[in-house]
Amino acid sequence: MSNNIFTLSLSEVARAIATKKLSSVEATTVCVERMQAHGPALDAICAMDPDAALADARTADETLAKDGATGPLHGVPLAHKDMFYRAGRISGCGSKIRADFVPDVTGTVLERLDRAGALDIARLNMVEFALGVTGHNEVMPTPKNPWNTAHITGGSSSGPGAAVAARLVFGTLGSDTGGSIRFPSCCNGLIGIKPTWGRVSRYGAMPLSPSLDTIGPLTRTVEDAALMFGIIAGHDPRDPTSSKLYVPDYVFGLSQGIKGLRVGVPENYFFDFVDPEISDLVRASLDVLVDTGAELVPVTIPGSLEATNPLTSLIIATEAASIHQAWLQERPEDYGDQTRARMNNGLTTSATRYLQARNLRAPLLAEFAEAVFDKVDVLHCPVMNTAVPTIADTDLSANPGFAAFITRMGYCTRPINYLGLPSLTVPCGFTENGLPTAFQVVARPFDETSMLRVGHAYQAATDWHSKVPDL
Repeated sequence: MSNNIFTLSLSEVARAIATKKLSSVEATTVCVERMQAHGPALDAICAMDPDAALADARTADETLAKDGATGPLHGVPLAHKDMFYRAGRISGCGSKIRADFVPDVTGTVLERLDRAGALDIARLNMVEFALGVTGHNEVMPTPKNPWNTAHITGGSSSGPGAAVAARLVFGTLGSDTGGSIRFPSCCNGLIGIKPTWGRVSRYGAMPLSPSLDTIGPLTRTVEDAALMFGIIAGHDPRDPTSSKLYVPDYVFGLSQGIKGLRVGVPENYFFDFVDPEISDLVRASLDVLVDTGAELVPVTIPGSLEATNPLTSLIIATEAASIHQAWLQERPEDYGDQTRARMNNGLTTSATRYLQARNLRAPLLAEFAEAVFDKVDVLHCPVMNTAVPTIADTDLSANPGFAAFITRMGYCTRPINYLGLPSLTVPCGFTENGLPTAFQVVARPFDETSMLRVGHAYQAATDWHSKVPDL
């Protein structure tokens, strides 16, 4: 097994460690060696301590031998976006400003993974303060796509996307405020869960836009994502916005299949600006779902959805500016040009416009739910409207064209954040430039089970998720 450990899924590694077919030391050694070999070329790794990682793995093996597994991820090495606080460890958030920030608390999501037995072996690079869709970072290294290093990883969970796709680590946590889990998942051929707003605690994670921020996993398989998601989901009294609703067994839900499940196919909006090759690949995935028992139902998207993209931008810019106001005044030169420009836009937003943008969310969600979820169980649509672009073509800094580019790239993702809905990214093939693409499955609030069932059924019938970049 030692020669192909890196090809195993997170769930397979967890089962192998629990049954002592594989040691945590073996699994961690493979990750450390691959991080050392490939991490520098991909700029995916922010920081790691190989000696500490292997020491933690040895402890995990000793605990397993003596007392049994501590949880479903016992001894499994993971690494996460550099925005999740761990007491006593730097959390730089992809920035100069927080390059030396050491929190005195540990984020809830990391605590829950710790209790599940997982190891946290590295910090992964990201877009500056999580504000960016391409993966560019003007003040820190910009991660590169392992399928072709001339191309973007997608942001803002750029390092996580590259690291999991390159098989440097078995799974990771990212954040999604306007697409920041779904873009890296799409660009790198991964599964990504953007949960219902409030499903996962944000305590101990650097905020960008608290009204929109969500946390979720990036993995290679739907089973892996369901496993990680079930561990981190649920109410946290330290985050009063986190939901008290019951957290189902997402892994068990995968076994239900999708026979008779109604999959909505949008007749408007989501395909309006999609390149033909993306449209063809996304629509081809519907044939697979039909073959596995789903029922396709055309749905008309309310015209009001057009407003949600700019409304999302307004909320993000305004809330980010309120968090960063002091730094923007005291250390403006330490921000990248694009980050500073977008946040400065938020400083000029009136309270009236901001509150109007917030207050429209409930009625627009109600309208969308009536138009879509009164007719179907899930909605199927693209993640990105183009093939994965190159880094050079998207290096827009703060020039006048960057706002239009961001708006177009977020056309299919930002409305989902604005409405607070859950979404699952599922790879569905490769474009002519050799880069992955994906569809997303959107569900009712807190119905992550249905979207995971769809993704799992699709993966059971296809092998896109098993493809490995040639590093």
